[in-house]
Amino acid sequence: MAKKPVTSRRGRFFKLAGMTASVAGQYAGQRARRLFRSENDEGAQSESYTRMAGQIADTLGELKGAVMKVGQIASQTQDFLPREFSEALEKLQKEAPPMPFEVIVEQIETELGKPVGELFEYLQEAPYAAASIGQVHRARLHDGTDVIVKVQYPGVDESCDSDLKQLRMALKLGGLLKMPKESVDRLFAEIRERLKEELDYENEARNIELFRTFHEHQPWVLIPSVIPGHSTRRVLTMELVEGDHVSKVTRDRYDQDTINRIGQRIFTLMADQLFRFQCIHGDPHAGNFAYRPDGSIIMYDFGCVKKLKPEIVEAYRNALVAALDEDYQALDRYLIDLGARVGSQPAVDEAYYAMWRDILVVPFEHDEPYDFAEADIHKRVAEKTSTVFKYLDYFKPPVESIFIDRMIAGHYWMLKRLGVQAAFRSELEHYLETTSG
Repeated sequence: MAKKPVTSRRGRFFKLAGMTASVAGQYAGQRARRLFRSENDEGAQSESYTRMAGQIADTLGELKGAVMKVGQIASQTQDFLPREFSEALEKLQKEAPPMPFEVIVEQIETELGKPVGELFEYLQEAPYAAASIGQVHRARLHDGTDVIVKVQYPGVDESCDSDLKQLRMALKLGGLLKMPKESVDRLFAEIRERLKEELDYENEARNIELFRTFHEHQPWVLIPSVIPGHSTRRVLTMELVEGDHVSKVTRDRYDQDTINRIGQRIFTLMADQLFRFQCIHGDPHAGNFAYRPDGSIIMYDFGCVKKLKPEIVEAYRNALVAALDEDYQALDRYLIDLGARVGSQPAVDEAYYAMWRDILVVPFEHDEPYDFAEADIHKRVAEKTSTVFKYLDYFKPPVESIFIDRMIAGHYWMLKRLGVQAAFRSELEHYLETTSG
């Protein structure tokens, strides 16, 4: 049975404050115990982190809203939090517990100003999907159109700022934020800005039309259209466009050629958004994409869209060219332009850049197809994570491009799960040669 939701700002504050106090107490205890143990007792520290992480993930999952969304972002941004937290928060991607149906009905009727029976021929009680700030239900209009209705959880927009403040305090008091204060400030400011946009479903409706225009000449990209008369700031009704979740893309319905074609199209989507549109779908987890055996890709959820500054796109392009060309002096300069490198620090050792380049550009190294099913880039990155401590003062989280990195990481996992075999080098070079605008 679903718990009664915590929707008041006061209730959310006390729930988060309790979590913060507990995490801070555990961290203080852990530090005290460390004084009496060998410094290398990593097992005990990991166990403590896992315990704290589980508690934070459970609380964020119950509260939903801004804090849960930050948890999801943190799970995809591995340098933000210790590994144990990233792993615990990953379940927020998959296991968003549903909100009781009566709460959903009340929110729809409040927003649209009519009883549900007048608005829809039927509204399915079981959620079609549950996410961080809203829940999706299948329905049918009285004219027979099948739709999905995305309903924002009550209270999440009013609590956004206080939730973020409280979560940041919990992470700080738990000794979990591994970057300078100014970087944390910028990161949370960026997350807050994206969340404010995501909490406004009228903004999402505009984003949907924008992306439908972007992709209008690509018939293999399907984006559900908005039903304006049944949509407001907190309720968004869209046509039902169904496809297979990545877990349902099986060999009995999709042959390798189709999977490779889908992979090629995922790459084109990504590159078009980054280099041509300079505007990206910023929430690239598996639930926001679906596929069909004809090779079509369906895109959902346009709440988190990041419009990129032309100079950031240019710096990103230049950094990629320099990395592919193994011109590490140029790469160093472009990373400063990108905001990822502290310009006042001396040049970074070229061997350090070469090490990361040799890991990250593997899929683009040659013109032969790369087998993403066998890809171990994530493991090789994890193995080298400790090397970042040597250059901790040289780099900073590239806030302007954090959603680009998130998009690329999300699609890497998609290509891997699909088992794509494809060569992207020549297509990448085409985008890198094309001037921006």
